[in-house]
Formats: sequence, C-alpha cells, structure tokens
Amino acid sequence: MLRDFTFNEVYFLLLATRWTILLAVIAFVGGGLLGLVIAGMRVSPYAVLRRAAMAYIQFFQGTPLLIQLFMVFYGTAFIGLSPDPWTAAAITFIVNSAAFFGEIFYGSIESIPRGQWEISRALGFRFVPTLRLIILPQAFRLMLPPTVGFTVQIVKGTSVASLIGLTELARTATVINTVTFEPALVFGTVALIYFALCWPLSLLGASLERRLLVQKVRGGPLGKGAAASPAAAVAGPD
Repeated sequence: MLRDFTFNEVYFLLLATRWTILLAVIAFVGGGLLGLVIAGMRVSPYAVLRRAAMAYIQFFQGTPLLIQLFMVFYGTAFIGLSPDPWTAAAITFIVNSAAFFGEIFYGSIESIPRGQWEISRALGFRFVPTLRLIILPQAFRLMLPPTVGFTVQIVKGTSVASLIGLTELARTATVINTVTFEPALVFGTVALIYFALCWPLSLLGASLERRLLVQKVRGGPLGKGAAASPAAAVAGPD
C-alpha cells in the first residue's frame, strides 16, 4: 500500500545519513593511514616497495569501485569467507581510498625539496625518521586541500554500498521510494542531504587551497614553515 512522503520519511533519511557519515569516516581514517604507508613505500629507497605501491595504486585507481565492492562481498566466498555488508563496505572503501590518498600524499612529499633528504642523511637520520620528523611535517599543509577535496568524493561514493544491502542513505531512499512512489521528492531530498554534507567540505578545501596559494606567493612552496624542520634549519635560507 502506497503512503505519502511526509516528515517521517525525511526523518528516516536523516537517521540513515549517520551510517553514510560513519562509512565515510571509516574510509577517511583507514584509507588515510594506509595511504600514508603507500606514500612511504613510493618514496622508499627499495625498488620492490616502490613497485608494489605503484601496482597497488594502479589497480585500485584503474578498476571501478563497484567491482571492488562486489569482489570483496561476493568474491571472497570462493575462499570460504562471507563478510556482512558493513565489513565488505568498510574494507572496500578503505583499500580504495588508500590508493587515492597514497597518490595525494606522495605528490605532497615529492614537493619538498630534495635537499631536505640529503641534509637529513648528512645529519645521520635514516629513512623513516627523516620521513616522519622532517618531510611529513612540511608536506602536511600541501596535503590538506586535495585530501579534503577527495573526502567529498568518498561521501558521495558511499551510495555504492547500497547495492550490497547496506542500509545507508541511498538504500533507505530506495526503500522509501517503493512505499511512497514519489521519486522526485525522495531522491530530491537525498540530493539535498548529500549536498549539505559535501558543500561545507568543498568550501573548506577551496579555503585551504587559497591559503596555500597565498603562502606560496609570500614565501615559496612551503612558506615560513619550511624552516621548522631540522634539515631546513641546517640548510639555512636560500
């Protein structure tokens, strides 16, 4: 029996939004941490690690997210696993996001002058301490704008999880539409909710990008923060 699209349906959509946000947060945190490892592998002095990181990035950036989700949810049955929708979605979004975060972080790390690495080695720093204590603190500001921008894509991409039965925003909208048959109202409301989630992130990303551009104009690619690292302090001003 059909029913009208009322505030109750809007309320159910808002409740489902929390699962969309949770999945996006899981993808952001897990993907960000794994992406940092991938970026570290890409700048590693060991060729095998660099090649492994490149293969990882190319695979997950070169295949559709939906196919990756189906591989985890349905394909793992061949090895005796049967993950629930939440587990499958979390794993898929983490490994997928890590490929993009890894590329973002790698680009930011590569923006740091090579002299920082050389001076660090001269001071006796090994690879990991150099990356953790000297390079990453300087690269962090460069990472922020594209990281925030990609987070918008994560939020929108969570709708794919509805195809394996995860009851997030898009899935709830489909269920509500079957009992109200008001697609314009239902999916129009969903579009507004997604917009409300993504628009502030887009504004934040644009603001960070403008600030970074101002810093580049005033003080070079790293601004005043470059001198904060031990390597930069030893190198002195150009």
